[in-house]
Amino acid sequence: MSEQYYKEVGAYYDKDAVDFERRYWQNDVLQRIRQSFREQVRQHEFSSVLEVGFGPGFAPPHFAQTHPQAKVYGVDISAEMVRIAKGKIDEGKLANAYVAQGSVEDIESRFPQVRYDMIYVFFGALNTVEDLGLAMKELEKLLLPGGRMVLTFVNKWYAGGMAIELLKGKPKWAFARLKKVWGGYSPTQFLASKCYTTSEVKHSTELPCVDQRGYSILFPAWYYHKIHKLLPRKVRMLLWQWDHSLSRTSIGTLGEYMLYEFRK
Repeated sequence: MSEQYYKEVGAYYDKDAVDFERRYWQNDVLQRIRQSFREQVRQHEFSSVLEVGFGPGFAPPHFAQTHPQAKVYGVDISAEMVRIAKGKIDEGKLANAYVAQGSVEDIESRFPQVRYDMIYVFFGALNTVEDLGLAMKELEKLLLPGGRMVLTFVNKWYAGGMAIELLKGKPKWAFARLKKVWGGYSPTQFLASKCYTTSEVKHSTELPCVDQRGYSILFPAWYYHKIHKLLPRKVRMLLWQWDHSLSRTSIGTLGEYMLYEFRK
């Protein structure tokens, strides 16, 4: 894997770390989606859990507190994200949480001989690996028999976003995810990443997919703040309900995010 590529990804998130956390706490859409991701993980018992791409440490302290009997591990490519997450772990005196800087390929060296009955990725850290198939093989090796992987991706075919950007007269943004390299969410900073279809994700691993669901299918994605403000509360609630109903249908594969659960 390219060391330079991961340095660039790490530098991007080093700069974005503080703003990343601010955006989250100011955005109820992101909060509701993260809560749903957590609920998917909590459906299963685990004694050793790993997060790839934990950002400013939302989930490791959370699961360390809710599952004190479990050991909670995490890796993130950004040194600044690791610093912030360690601060939260230390502040909470969470002796069962361990985080380190690194990529998917570094997990074995960061936590030698540790194996996991749950591995999860929230909000698309796997969109910033150079080879998804190789990354999935690394995760499969670390997963115990009977273990689960709950993996979320920024989706390639976000139909609602395409429609909104076309109506705004921005075809470049409407079809940006269809390119071989996607530049990320920021209009001012480039993050070399890739979006995947449901078929591409499922074919990246030999493990069976036992569940999948889409997010922000009809409800506008988290970054469409102006549209959110225009929607009456009843309409927002209705769109959330429709999203929930459609999330596991074929229409659900056209949302902003996709969640997949794999079992070993």
